[in-house]
Amino acid sequence: MSQSYTRKSHFNCSRISLMVENLFGRIMNQVCENPSSQRDVTLQPKRPALSWGVKIKRKLKSVAPFLGRFRPLVGQCCHQCTPESLGLKLLCNTPPLGFQNLTCVNETHTGYRGWLVRRVCCLLFVWGREVHPGPAGDRRHRVHSSERVKKALVTACSSDETKAMELEMPEVRGHLDTILAVTQTFISPSLLRLVNWLLLKIFDLMFCNVQINLNQVAALRRSTQLKAPLVYVCVRQSSIDHALICLTLFCHNLRVPYTIFPAHVRQTWLRSILQRLGVVLLPEGSGSERDAEMDSLYSPVMTSASVMSALGFALSLLKGDHRGSVRIHFAQAFSLKEMCESGKCRVDGGRPLQDLLMTAIVHNRMDSIFSQKDVSWLLPDAVMPELPPAHRQQTIALTLHLIYSSTTNMAVMSTSLVSCLLLHKHRKGVRVSMLCRDICWLLEEVLFRNTDVGFGGSLVGLVHHAVSLLRPYLLLAAAPPTGEPIIAPRSDPDSLLILSKQCDVITRVFIHEAVGACAVSAMLSEVVGCGGGEDLEFDAVLGQNELTEKSLQLTHLLSPGYIPPCQNAHSFALDVVDSMVRCGVLVMEEVQTDAPVCDFMKRHGVLSWTVSDNPDESSDSDCEEPDIHTYKLSQPSQCPKLLFFLCSLLSVQLRALCWALESLHYLPLPITEKDCLSQLHTHLKNRAQLDGARYESSSIDLVKMALRTFIDLGVLIEDRQREDVYLDANPLFSQGAYKEKLVLFFKQFMFN
Repeated sequence: MSQSYTRKSHFNCSRISLMVENLFGRIMNQVCENPSSQRDVTLQPKRPALSWGVKIKRKLKSVAPFLGRFRPLVGQCCHQCTPESLGLKLLCNTPPLGFQNLTCVNETHTGYRGWLVRRVCCLLFVWGREVHPGPAGDRRHRVHSSERVKKALVTACSSDETKAMELEMPEVRGHLDTILAVTQTFISPSLLRLVNWLLLKIFDLMFCNVQINLNQVAALRRSTQLKAPLVYVCVRQSSIDHALICLTLFCHNLRVPYTIFPAHVRQTWLRSILQRLGVVLLPEGSGSERDAEMDSLYSPVMTSASVMSALGFALSLLKGDHRGSVRIHFAQAFSLKEMCESGKCRVDGGRPLQDLLMTAIVHNRMDSIFSQKDVSWLLPDAVMPELPPAHRQQTIALTLHLIYSSTTNMAVMSTSLVSCLLLHKHRKGVRVSMLCRDICWLLEEVLFRNTDVGFGGSLVGLVHHAVSLLRPYLLLAAAPPTGEPIIAPRSDPDSLLILSKQCDVITRVFIHEAVGACAVSAMLSEVVGCGGGEDLEFDAVLGQNELTEKSLQLTHLLSPGYIPPCQNAHSFALDVVDSMVRCGVLVMEEVQTDAPVCDFMKRHGVLSWTVSDNPDESSDSDCEEPDIHTYKLSQPSQCPKLLFFLCSLLSVQLRALCWALESLHYLPLPITEKDCLSQLHTHLKNRAQLDGARYESSSIDLVKMALRTFIDLGVLIEDRQREDVYLDANPLFSQGAYKEKLVLFFKQFMFN
């Protein structure tokens, strides 16, 4: 009986889903034919229903993936730290090149034709790829004869060079063999071809397509012609990232790099296979794993790159109802030697966040916010204490560049657009016709900001593909009387966290406008507080200095990766104010003067220069004082809605900071950092349930961000004298007045 009921329920659900899809297609067809219509769409009873699987032969509104003739160049190296690498122009737009589906292999890729070739084209393609083998036979001899190794042995053993040459000493040989055991790997051409053939078949079942930007591959090929060793740094997003990257390089006849696998593999047969594929494994019985377990950040990374988790992730994708797509990006290669020798990117001399913001928060003084923020926590002194200070600063600078390059290199996908609109603009639900119009608007804004997108085609296909992938996290309903579908995000924690994760790339695209909107909201809140009113007054006059100071305060709270590493925070804040004018939220107020601005002769004493023997003194500063502009909010009907949408992008992080600060008094301080993270995460999930199901502000990443911010602000004090890192409350913030000021400081940037 239960079995027949299950079948009937499945039939009814499938029938309802098909009805909604048919209605969805009909509505979107009418929207595309008349996108400017603002009235309700009426279904024509005589028009046949359109299914998603049927090609629509009418002329529909198409979605342009870029503006002009070329796609925007993303992933370029830093123009300040590596100008010579940028001058090589490795990454350039080539009109014939576009995108390639890596898993789509046919007879045109083999050079052969025929019925049999079409059946075995994938096998022929793989066996025709060029493989660069890396034998390990003479590696020990090359290491022993290396001058750098001899020099290191001289320093490590004794000052007598003759002892360093005696490599047969037990202690020297044992230490050297331990290091060489890590490098006992090579690339077998036959095994590499076989594994990549299997990967092509598996990924073809797992994903709809695996998109590769051929312009970026061409830039990578040009970099290999420079005859310099290449080091790939991968931003881990799943358990199969390394396999996808190696497969991409293999299919384009590029050298497959040696891959470092930072975890122990205890199966002998699996170690043997991985070592023949160029995977560098930790030696058995070494203390590397135990040393890594002592670090709170590195231990989770090591325990999560296991083989079983990768297989489980692959099986979950194979069993999924909807296959997604993958897009792989390669940023432009740059010279690490040039970056280190130029010394233009300096991260030393920064001040702690406590010194930058606490005077502004507690005493309302802005004289200290114009300095740079200290980011030495990215590589604490406890990690590799033998590292010289100069090398430590260079490592931190390189880390900041890699973080920023990885975030700005990603393309915006259709799921990100739909998730952002549903989460930050139409949280209570939206009709499909309105969603389509908003997608067109948001896509146009994204393209105007020189950002790459990973889709194109008709608007129907775009929205259908995005909704199909996000269907487990959305609610679909039909609105009477027309039956137009209404889409809303589900209110459960998993759905909101996944949708919020999809929105991160949109937040980074609009980071200037989001910071500026939050700064405007903070100033409008101050106007309301001074006037005693309840509603925001959009006719207020905003000063340039005040806007810059508010933007600068919020900029210091941002995590690494949002602003370019070589741009100081003050310059970024000035760009924020300019971006608010460009997007139409602010308009510059004209200053009424008696004399025209061009009438310089009537401005007595303004253009008088002083003679000075000091060449370092700037005479331009004596010419005239800088103009201080004032701004007002523009009055079109869309301006408040745009302002609220931009404020909502950063409200996820700001809300997490407020909740975490209010939950600190529930923790049994002092407490270990690991326990503090776990308990704070539990408090934020409970708070999200009470505050309108705002579960997107309770992710573990936001809890880590909040904890790092509190340590930098001095709210929590680190104690590294014990075996574990303990956190305790600062007695200053135990007082209610200081804590209330800090909460109000966070809340002023959130629009209610």
